[in-house]
Amino acid sequence: MSEQQKAQEIEELTQKLSALKEQRNRLSAEADDWAQKRNKLNERFKSLRAEILELRSERDKLNEKVKELKQQRNEINVKIREEVGEAKDLSQEIKKLSGKKPSKNLQTLQKEIDKIEWKIQTTPLGLKEEKELVERVKKLETQSKVHRKLAQLNQRLLELRAEIKALETEGRLHHEKLTETAQKSQGIHEKMLAKIEESKSLKTEADRLHKQFLETKEKTRPIQKEILEISSQVKKLRGEFRREKEKEKKKSEEALREKLEKQAREKLRRGEKLTWEEFQLLAGKEW
Repeated sequence: MSEQQKAQEIEELTQKLSALKEQRNRLSAEADDWAQKRNKLNERFKSLRAEILELRSERDKLNEKVKELKQQRNEINVKIREEVGEAKDLSQEIKKLSGKKPSKNLQTLQKEIDKIEWKIQTTPLGLKEEKELVERVKKLETQSKVHRKLAQLNQRLLELRAEIKALETEGRLHHEKLTETAQKSQGIHEKMLAKIEESKSLKTEADRLHKQFLETKEKTRPIQKEILEISSQVKKLRGEFRREKEKEKKKSEEALREKLEKQAREKLRRGEKLTWEEFQLLAGKEW
C-alpha cells in the first residue's frame, strides 16, 4: 500500500472514528438522562416509603387507642347493665315492700314508741297492761323498720340512678372519642394506601427508565468495540506511516550526506579550503 493510500485510509478511518465517538457520546448522554430521571424517581420512592412507614406507625397507634377505648366502653356498658339490673331488683323490692308500708309515717310511729316507752318507764303498770304495751312497741318498731328499709332502698336506688347516669355520660364520651379516633385512623389509612399506590407507580416508572438506561448502554457496547478496533487500526497505520516517513527521511539524509561528502572530498583534492561543517562531515568518516 502506497503512502497516499495509507494516508487516505487513515483519514477515512479517522472520520469514521469521529462519527462513532459522536454516536457513542450521544447514546451515553441519553443513558445519563435516563439514569438521572430514574434516580429522581427512586429518591421520591424512598421518600414515599418513609412517609408510608410513618403513616402506618401513626395508624397502628390510633388503632391501639381505638381498641383500648372499645374495651373501656364495653367495661362501662357491662357496669351499666349490672347497675340497671340492680336498680330493677331494687324497684321490685321497693314495690313489694311498699305494699306493707304502714299508713302512719315514721315520725308518728317513733313518737308513739317514745310515748309508750316513757309510760312503761315512769308509770306503775299491771303485768297484763305492761305486756300489752311491750307488744304494741314491737308492732310499731316492725312498722318503723319497713319505713327505714324503704328509705334505705330508695336512697340506694337514687345512688344507682346517679351512677348509671354518670356511667352513661362517660360511655357516651368514650364512644365519641372512639368514633373520632377511628375516623382519624381511617383517614390516615386511606392516605397511606394512596401513597402506596403512588409508590407502586413510581417504582414501575423507575424500572422502565432503568430498562431504557440498560438498553441504551447496551447500544454503546458494539460502538465502543468498533471504536477500539478502528483506533487500533489507525494507530497501526500511523505507526507504519511514521516508520516509512522516517525511513524515507533517513534515506534522503543519507543521500544528502553522501553528496556533501563527495563535494568536500573534491574540494580537498583541489586544495580548496573546507568549511567547518564539511570538515566535521569528513572527520566523522573513516578514510
